[in-house]
Amino acid sequence: MASRATDRNRTNFLLDEKDIPSKWYNIQADLKTPAPPVLHPSTKQPIGPQDLAPLFPMELIKHEVSRERWIAIPEEIREIYRLWRPSPLYRARRLEKMLGTPARIYYKYEGVSPAGSHKPNTAVAQAYYNKKEKVSRLSTETGAGQWGSALSLALQCKVYMVKVSYQQKPYRRIMMETWGAQVVASPSPDTQSGKKILEQDPNSPGSLGIAISEAVEDAATRDDTKYSLGSVLNHVLMHQTVIGLEAKKQLEKADDAADIVIGCAGGGSNFAGLSFPFAADKLTGKNKKMRIVAVEPAACPSLTKGKYVYDFGDTVGLTPLVKMHTLGHTFIPAPLHAGGLRYHGMAPLVCKLYDEGVIEAMAVPQLATFQAAMQFARTEGIIPAPESAHAVRVAIDEALRCKRDGKRQTILFNLSGHGHFDLGAYEAYLAGKLQDYEYPAAKVAEALTQVPKVTA
Repeated sequence: MASRATDRNRTNFLLDEKDIPSKWYNIQADLKTPAPPVLHPSTKQPIGPQDLAPLFPMELIKHEVSRERWIAIPEEIREIYRLWRPSPLYRARRLEKMLGTPARIYYKYEGVSPAGSHKPNTAVAQAYYNKKEKVSRLSTETGAGQWGSALSLALQCKVYMVKVSYQQKPYRRIMMETWGAQVVASPSPDTQSGKKILEQDPNSPGSLGIAISEAVEDAATRDDTKYSLGSVLNHVLMHQTVIGLEAKKQLEKADDAADIVIGCAGGGSNFAGLSFPFAADKLTGKNKKMRIVAVEPAACPSLTKGKYVYDFGDTVGLTPLVKMHTLGHTFIPAPLHAGGLRYHGMAPLVCKLYDEGVIEAMAVPQLATFQAAMQFARTEGIIPAPESAHAVRVAIDEALRCKRDGKRQTILFNLSGHGHFDLGAYEAYLAGKLQDYEYPAAKVAEALTQVPKVTA
């Protein structure tokens, strides 16, 4: 007789294709108060759909502003999701044993997608809605290359890749080019935004904020192009909720429930994707004791050190103003190997939940993060992306706390991608060449003086 799904020795909890979510969860429906409005960069007044129309297809704009709890996923998108979804949920039994913890550790593994991360969950959706409006070309930015890879898989695009990652991760660039994308290092001489940055600093390592400026300018100056963003915006976070919706079903199969939910956070997409369906239970009073933790790098800690104010989403100041925890849009982070976390701000919805105490945030240094990644790789067999390793770090710390306190809690984290294209970072760590970057308080203070003044 086959073992039941609740077999206590089980490691891998799988769902059938029919269990792929048929609807995305929109957390805006469960907020006690609406999210702060997005403001026009010139007038500083709330923007409307027509202000966003030059950059985004109307259906995505509707997703951005909707307060409906559930948004139907078109069958064409679910058909493509079947290439890798539902993604597996694993019980990290070997890691638990190595740590000697009474905690139960689970991880949702998004590295099974063609691009190797969670990013295709929204790339496929954004490409679908753009194609429906007969858009033939997209422009976008990418930090570590995960998002650029995902969008390259979905539609013709030009990718502005943060220069330090462009240099650190050449095979990510080759992957994008294999799928047909044009990839340039940002800042580039291809846009006025890039030229302006290069004039100020010819050796600029780039940042997500700069790359966003270039991609937005690209889309705004061409009739055949729309802009696509891999994080931060409401519709992007909503598309990612397939992760958490599946994880809830898989924990039921494991006859378990999460006490602590953890995700790394740069712009907020993978963190929101896992955590928002669980945050719904906190917001609606079903599980107020659950802890939800966003983990960011100590050298770029927008949630834990930033100010909760209106700021530009890009470096040059082309985007609308959003209320978020920010280090200042002109802040250029240190050249961390977790390129996807090198962003000056954070998703407004994540910031609102943090401001209201629904979620927590922690910042961890680079060396401790890679130490955790090595422990995970040597017990569970998967080499984590440097970004995802931040979640691994805190999951291990929480498991060790459970060991000290004698608590048998359930820890769930999102392993948002594999690190197969990040082996240069692991090589540097193994050779003792990797370093921690101190929080650049003076640079942040200077950048915050450039934040636009908005009357409440």
